Amino acid sequence: MKDIIEKDSAKAWLLAARPKTLAGAVVPILIGSGLAIADGKFNWLPALICCLFAFLMQIASNLINDLFDFLKGTDREDRLGPERACAQGWISPSAMKKGIFVVVALACLVGSTLLLYGGWWLILVGMFCVAFAFLYTTGPYPLSYHGWGDLLVLIFFGVVPVCGTYYVQALTLTPHVFVGSLVSGLVIDTLLVVNNYRDRDADAKSGKKTIIVRFGEPFGRFIYLFLGIAACWLCIYFAWEGRLWAALLPQLYLIPHFLTWQRLVKIHSGKELNALLGESSRNMLLLAILLSMGLIIG
Repeated sequence: MKDIIEKDSAKAWLLAARPKTLAGAVVPILIGSGLAIADGKFNWLPALICCLFAFLMQIASNLINDLFDFLKGTDREDRLGPERACAQGWISPSAMKKGIFVVVALACLVGSTLLLYGGWWLILVGMFCVAFAFLYTTGPYPLSYHGWGDLLVLIFFGVVPVCGTYYVQALTLTPHVFVGSLVSGLVIDTLLVVNNYRDRDADAKSGKKTIIVRFGEPFGRFIYLFLGIAACWLCIYFAWEGRLWAALLPQLYLIPHFLTWQRLVKIHSGKELNALLGESSRNMLLLAILLSMGLIIG
């Protein structure tokens, strides 16, 4: 029996924030901070601010997607993914708009304190993050509907947060920071792939041309496995720098990643795939912890 969710209740807003996706906000901060610790540049306060900003922007993105997928009619009755707040009537569109405004304003307020550490040019980075949080689902050319979602994950869950977290602590960037950012982006994209793999038929009906809709179900299975392997093998770069533990420890991630991939192949379709969202979040958090530990030990 379904739980009854009161309209505009705290539980409704918590579900709208999609807690299972919030590991995506932690992973790049862990990797960026692990790199900073390894280089003797760690500063806990800007690292914490980066984490809060990432959390708020992730929540804002989830609320924006909830609202505008509902307005576009993408969230139909045959939806396989976790229930959405607007579609279920838990939160009205007008209340959701106000919620988005509040969360984005809080994110900007928190993020503005990073100017004290990294300089005024970070305003551009913040504007870039906010703009693409909306452009992902809204506007005349919603990027997620045209197959750009995976590239945006690589940029906004990899390059931007990892490099940004490191920069506000070290005031410089190095090649190994960029490598770390690619590791973050690739592993977090596994979460998007699970979503798109599950929704491939519904997305095709809605005109949402994800890469799995474009290239088919077998490609979806392949890309999920490939992303995790690529993220791990990129860590081998750190051995070249003499950081052997940072190269070896992340390889342990391949065990749970492969097991989750096997489940994805076996389940193939339907709501059962939702269980893999939690597994993928757990796995990518494990990789971030292993890489950070390896960097610190090394």
